[in-house]
Amino acid sequence: MSAEATNPEARPDARPELRRRGRTRLDLRRLGRAALLGPTSRDRLPDAIGHVAEAHRAHHPDADLSILRRAYVLAESSHRGQMRKSGEPYITHPLAVTLILAELGAETTTLTASLLHDTVEDTEVTLDQVREEFGDEVCFIVDGVTKVEKIDYGAAAEPETFRKMLVATGNDVRVMSIKLADRLHNMRTLGVMRPDKQARIAKVTRDVLIPLAERLGVQALKTELEDLVFAILHPEEYEHTRALIAAHAGERDPLPAIAESVRVVLREAGIHAEVLVRPRHFVSVHRISRKRGELRGSDFGRLLILVGENADCYGVLGELHTCFTPVVSEFKDFIAVPKFNLYQSLHTAFATSGGHVAEVIVRTRQMHRVAEAGVVALGNPYATAAAVTATAAAAGGSAEACADPYEERVDPTRPGWLSRLLDWQQSAPDPDTFWSVLRAELAQDREITVFRADGGTLGLPGGASCIDAAYAQHGEAAHGCIGARVNGRLTSLTSRLSDGDTVQLLLAHDASSGPSADWLEHAHTPAARIAISSWLKAHPDGAAATTTAARAPLSVVGARGGGGNAVADLPDATVRLAGCCTPVPPDAVAGFVVRGGAVTVHRVQCAAVAQMRSLGRTSVAVHWRATADCRVTLLAESFGRPHLLADLTEAIAREGVEVVSATVEPPVEQRVRHSYTLQLPDATGLPALMRAMRDVPGVYDVSRA
Repeated sequence: MSAEATNPEARPDARPELRRRGRTRLDLRRLGRAALLGPTSRDRLPDAIGHVAEAHRAHHPDADLSILRRAYVLAESSHRGQMRKSGEPYITHPLAVTLILAELGAETTTLTASLLHDTVEDTEVTLDQVREEFGDEVCFIVDGVTKVEKIDYGAAAEPETFRKMLVATGNDVRVMSIKLADRLHNMRTLGVMRPDKQARIAKVTRDVLIPLAERLGVQALKTELEDLVFAILHPEEYEHTRALIAAHAGERDPLPAIAESVRVVLREAGIHAEVLVRPRHFVSVHRISRKRGELRGSDFGRLLILVGENADCYGVLGELHTCFTPVVSEFKDFIAVPKFNLYQSLHTAFATSGGHVAEVIVRTRQMHRVAEAGVVALGNPYATAAAVTATAAAAGGSAEACADPYEERVDPTRPGWLSRLLDWQQSAPDPDTFWSVLRAELAQDREITVFRADGGTLGLPGGASCIDAAYAQHGEAAHGCIGARVNGRLTSLTSRLSDGDTVQLLLAHDASSGPSADWLEHAHTPAARIAISSWLKAHPDGAAATTTAARAPLSVVGARGGGGNAVADLPDATVRLAGCCTPVPPDAVAGFVVRGGAVTVHRVQCAAVAQMRSLGRTSVAVHWRATADCRVTLLAESFGRPHLLADLTEAIAREGVEVVSATVEPPVEQRVRHSYTLQLPDATGLPALMRAMRDVPGVYDVSRA
């Protein structure tokens, strides 16, 4: 996995400024000598992993280090004699990877698997040996980060390796944690490789590993990976950014003075907080310079304020906005609404009297730990009684007690993007398709959550449409989706969804329904695009259920007319019910004399009534006879499907209502509008009739004309 890496000291253009401040650096020569000397006595921790043990105990004071000792002994003995291209003993690589994870706060099982992560791939150690010695959990993680054999997969080895790791990550995110730390150490030590190979590895890191680090919330790894990739792929822009940072280092930095002012304000308010100046990393400075042009002193860093409780975050925010001039457009509340990668903080900015603008991040110390280490800081999110027992048994060396550590696992932190990846990768057997779609999916840098009508939620990428929601909720059954309601309003399937929307998806009951080719233009998730493409390939003639060819409205007209049981207070006047609103008893009505002396009767809410009165027309009083029969026009809106008109007509007939006329308009986006003029034997039966029409499959609304 890492035999291509080399020692940073051997790289003439190594950039020490990329190293994160305060991070312990490995003395590879010392570790190399310790590795070559072999393990120490059984009752003593090997010197070579003393720094790992120290970092681990800083986060987990009660951790049992005996399993780490056994893992190191196996890793060192199996890798003995193997050298990296830099000439260092190979054991220095798993040690470095394990140290990275230990500093982030990874628990003991992760560190054990990290020490062993290359043994199965590069030595004679087998998975069965790992399982027997360290238990099922460690074995599963080691297997997850082990590459597939290139001799078996050829050019598809790299995408298939990532597919395997993603599937394993779906069961245990610690697999990807180790992979990210492994890639970081290899990127740190990439110096002696050919430039073309450096560029190839850097591009994969940029397109796949960095987005995965972002999604898993491991900012400490993500930012350093970004800087290393930036230096390799964009050397000129990197040098320009480095020059900007170097020039700023020689100037007076205003942020320390601003931080002291903030400390005074918070101290006087009685808020216990730690105020730090946090320098921006290289890529962040580059982005700010492109956004703002010329940089000022406060642009090279941000203030980080750490407090104890969530409520203190908002207390700090109130004091900052009261004592300084806030920049309202910069305020974001990621505590109330966390990012999809578990990130929580308050972001704001304020202007000082000296003309500087300071950006501020406010979070609790626990939020800070999660923001830096992401899923690594959460330990084992799947821990159940069985898993805890398995881990304890593994630490004691008993494999018999580790029956099934994954039984009934429910990952509370498993995000929607990972579930989507696991779903669609099953439908992408072609490695090239998987590789290209994976990069496209990871390029989505925003996630939204929409609510289903049944109360569940769907996690979707930003810009997703109702089509994406349909396939996320219903899978291949979404081929028959014919419409959607978003926040209670009917909308087309191509409509984009926003964070917090409620979506109700409407499916056709006809098995022959299917997607149209233009759905691909509005589908953003790989699952939707793969499913639609597969259906279109299997049905080259398209769905037979709906046709978009324009045709004249279909009309069926009866012979009856007149004013029904409406009577106007005008002797011998002919009364007609207005077709625009078709009033029925007991509607409040008004009549107006029209050409020929007839009186047209409207509901008082009808727009025609307001228009007549605005023209100065005097209304005629109208009342209803005691007879109950009436005439009404109803509009039925539905999704097109075979036999819909027949089913609606049958529903009307079952209510004992006569159809005077019916009009069916041509379908638009699979939606059809029906207009029925009906003669009811009793006006009180109108609500029941409308309910019966709404119950017809495919009908989504029935209203009065």
